Amino acid sequence: MNKKWAVFAIAAVIGLAAGCKNQNSGNASTDTSQQAAGGPSGSQQASTPTPPPPPPKPFVVPAGTEIPVILSSTINSRVANPGDEFEGSVASDILVDNEVAIPKGSGVTGTVVQSKKQGTFKGEADLAVKITRLQVRGKGYMIASSTYAATQKGKGKRTAVVTGGGAAVGALIGGLAGGGKGAAIGAALGGGGGLAASGTTGGKNVEFPAESRITFKLEEAVTIDR
Repeated sequence: MNKKWAVFAIAAVIGLAAGCKNQNSGNASTDTSQQAAGGPSGSQQASTPTPPPPPPKPFVVPAGTEIPVILSSTINSRVANPGDEFEGSVASDILVDNEVAIPKGSGVTGTVVQSKKQGTFKGEADLAVKITRLQVRGKGYMIASSTYAATQKGKGKRTAVVTGGGAAVGALIGGLAGGGKGAAIGAALGGGGGLAASGTTGGKNVEFPAESRITFKLEEAVTIDR
């Protein structure tokens, strides 16, 4: 009789141990399933990526900013036509909040606004240009600028001052684009060039030599990426 109860006791202990093992196995399986399904875990929370910082704000170059330009080629009223394009480069860094928004050497494209060659005996020569596009850090920007212009009077009424090496334009400083036929817009053609009156059989014509430095002003603000 004692042996019989001993057998039952052993069987009960074995059954209880088996039940606990199955329960633990089920819990472990559930935990593994939750992790596989994306459930919360310490390692997963630690690997959550940090959002990237916002991109830097672009430069806003305000209207009225002066853009000094070095011409790449000569522009002459005897051969130039309205709509002709010319190229140049920015002569010095353009700063915004003490940072370089437009680096020196950035490419510039411009257009001839007005061009008239002088007649043999009468009439006057006119030449007016402006810049329309900037190339900054490999990206192009359309711009609106002031017009730079000059007039060469007819024979007997010569008002142009033949200049070179950065001499002042003198009487040619005026405002063709600002109202009335006059002289050049701006103060002088500085550094390395100047306004020249070219002699031809058709009289004197207005010429902006290659390497001339002409300063334009932005008429509208332009946004430049960093």
